[in-house]
Amino acid sequence: MLSYQHIYHAGNLADVQKHAFLAWMLKYLTRKDKPLSYIETHSGRGLYHLDAAEAVKTGEAKAGISRLLAEGMLDEGHPLLEALEQVRAKHGETAYPGSPVLAAELLRPGDSLHLAELHPREHAALAAAMRPYGAKVYREDGYALAQSLTPPVPRRGLMLIDPSYETSDDYSAMSARITKLHRKWNVGVIALWYPILTTDAHLPMLEKLEAQALPGGFRHEVRFSPVRAGHRMIGSGLFVINAPYGIAEEGKKLDQLYQALG
Repeated sequence: MLSYQHIYHAGNLADVQKHAFLAWMLKYLTRKDKPLSYIETHSGRGLYHLDAAEAVKTGEAKAGISRLLAEGMLDEGHPLLEALEQVRAKHGETAYPGSPVLAAELLRPGDSLHLAELHPREHAALAAAMRPYGAKVYREDGYALAQSLTPPVPRRGLMLIDPSYETSDDYSAMSARITKLHRKWNVGVIALWYPILTTDAHLPMLEKLEAQALPGGFRHEVRFSPVRAGHRMIGSGLFVINAPYGIAEEGKKLDQLYQALG
């Protein structure tokens, strides 16, 4: 299905959790003077503007990143804030980086970016947004691309899997997909984002993943109020394999942030 467009949700509280962890992990990995590969299976358009009609319509960014910035709730020096400032210096004060642009801002010359997006309009926007960064952008199924690229060159690196969860297959097949990827790329950091819905659809998927006892497993979840009446998403989760050292401390800081948000 190709109906999902992230502009309606860019900068929301789920994005804050996902992007804070992603920025922290990339900053950690780039401390070592060795090149990295970054792979993303469901990239979206890469760059968003929070004054777009779609973003204004839902108001999700207003309750998310816009509130955090207005109230100074992000730690000074956090890599998410660093990347956001760099993006806004280039694209204006309403710009918000999706994970591809976020990664591109934090990676270095010599690192590789591989980004998949099937939606034709989103793919065209992604290709335009990533042109200055020299990323490789594919209009391909993200899972197929991930399998074809692993193990990547350079071998060190991180993969973000962030599907729309529009189909049950996104849940039911995920454990097998990630286990297969890990077998091919046993040193790769593999990060899976998932929504927490009122239906608890994520629980069987997480049970299967945790039963695999994959190395360096880290699970973090935050809960928040629905952004509007009838909205099913009440939280956000991240499951990471080969999680970098210190990620649990970053999780505790995010827990405190979301408690402060109420």
